[in-house]
Amino acid sequence: MTSTQQRTIRIGGASGFWGDWDLALPQLLAAGGLDYVVFDYLAEVTMSIMARARAADPTKGYATDFVSAAIKPNLARIASSGVKIIANAGGVNPQACADAVRRLVQAAGLTLKVAVVIGDDLMPGLAEFSDVRSMDDGAPMPSAEKIASANAYLGAFPIAVALQRGADIVITGRCVDSAPTLGACIHAFGWTKNDLDQLAGASLAGHLLECGTQSTGGNFTDWNNLDAQAEQLGYPIAEIRADGSCDITKPEGTGGAVTVGTVGEQMLYEIGDPMAYVVPDVVCDFSQVRLEQAGTDRVRVSGARGRPATDTYKVSLTWNDGWRGVCLYFFTGEDAARHARSFADASIRRARTKLQAMKLPDFDEVLIEVQGDESSYGAFAKNTSSREVTVKLGVRHQDARGANVLTTESVSLGLSAPPGLVMFLGARPKPAPVVRLFSLLVAKSRLTLHVDIDGERIDLGSEDGQPLKIDPSERRTPAPGRAEGGLVEVPLIELAWARSGDKGNHANIGVLPRRPEYAPWIWQALTEAVVAERFAHFLRGPVERFFMPGTGAMNLMLRNVLGGGGVASLRNDTQGKAYGQLLLQTPIAVPSTLLQRH
Repeated sequence: MTSTQQRTIRIGGASGFWGDWDLALPQLLAAGGLDYVVFDYLAEVTMSIMARARAADPTKGYATDFVSAAIKPNLARIASSGVKIIANAGGVNPQACADAVRRLVQAAGLTLKVAVVIGDDLMPGLAEFSDVRSMDDGAPMPSAEKIASANAYLGAFPIAVALQRGADIVITGRCVDSAPTLGACIHAFGWTKNDLDQLAGASLAGHLLECGTQSTGGNFTDWNNLDAQAEQLGYPIAEIRADGSCDITKPEGTGGAVTVGTVGEQMLYEIGDPMAYVVPDVVCDFSQVRLEQAGTDRVRVSGARGRPATDTYKVSLTWNDGWRGVCLYFFTGEDAARHARSFADASIRRARTKLQAMKLPDFDEVLIEVQGDESSYGAFAKNTSSREVTVKLGVRHQDARGANVLTTESVSLGLSAPPGLVMFLGARPKPAPVVRLFSLLVAKSRLTLHVDIDGERIDLGSEDGQPLKIDPSERRTPAPGRAEGGLVEVPLIELAWARSGDKGNHANIGVLPRRPEYAPWIWQALTEAVVAERFAHFLRGPVERFFMPGTGAMNLMLRNVLGGGGVASLRNDTQGKAYGQLLLQTPIAVPSTLLQRH
């Protein structure tokens, strides 16, 4: 690929999910000097929603607001600025998304080229992959009639090809979240598949952009310390150099902050093994990454390393597993939590009686959660006597009628309930489909890719790679801390920032020490056993932990902890978003002299 000999490019991140702020793109365009703007829309759950939309209307199945709210009102400015747009807004119907954008371009009388990357959708030939089993537990693939979507996570080189052929707007279906950023860098710097460290560095830059304002203060542990413009956080900008290192910043005059803490939390967000963060184009090693505050709202990121790409794509299937019914009720007064649980238990008993009368089987799953009595903390709850709580009743059933029984029977108990019940008025909740995630690995050689640029088809063939190999001797753990004087216990939040998220039915919690010298004491305290105990009321699998010497951070993986994850879970926190907050209350023993120095 021919290099354009650029030494630095500026990329803005305008979307972290389907539903992000529609004024992000104008904010970034107003900042000026951008070469590219990237959008990320596609969570696993989003794919199932789009699949249902396509099933109802073959012209749908993509992020329609990318067309109507991002591109349409800003098209003239995109054209005049020369900025390139790259988005995975295509969902399960990228061609339809590209066609919609092309109609806008034509109506505006512009000459912008629109490209679409094709090849991630496995649904047309799904039967060919029936031999592949789950990458998590080896389970067989769900039956074909239950599968709603099946998409491979593609990489960045097809995007780079589209840009090389003159595309101004590149639309993909399912690709890894960092691929739009990496694709821009491959094009701009002329990297090849052998430039492993550069590919890893730009993948990290893409990871820091892909969740929008989470790099500029959103969801940050110290959110309360942000400036008064927090309701208008600035969207992130990555200034990426030819060696793969970058600076993360944001538009001047916008809210939030770009600090080692905000960027470090996002680096740790939703990763697994930091020495083997696998994307299609490279296996990234983030363990030695360094973060440096290089100025106000500017963090320098360097030290990512790369290994050769693997020979497989990760594929996510979403499949239908019955129905769920969920009801919320409020209780106020003394013993509110006890009253709420009593009401919930009675509702479930009455619902089961109705199931028997209807000759339907029992619920597949029942979950009762009370919010307000700190039940999310399990055995470590402190304030359990709140006089205001919310109780959620959730059930799963293979029959929509069975799921609906919960609503009717719980409402019918309204006049028989303990005191303090506050019921909803208006429409009652209806059963919703249960959509589960099934992840597998498919050989890259089994997929063929192509790029379409305004009707011109560019065949790319199949990609390749090699099996992943990690030498265990490369892994490091911190040396034990040296106690100087007596030890005192402080909550983890005084020593570290934390961010958590989901990976299917698993969750990760990234812990970043506020000062490097805290790292040994945090590592010593947060053992697998300690973390497992903190989450024992949720956890159904093991805990793994990984150390990152470059920052002193650690990443914790909690396996099978989300009750199915996504829309398959009946829990309030289906994605582990609050797990970092729960962990931050853990007491950590540190030398008193170490605290006194800071």
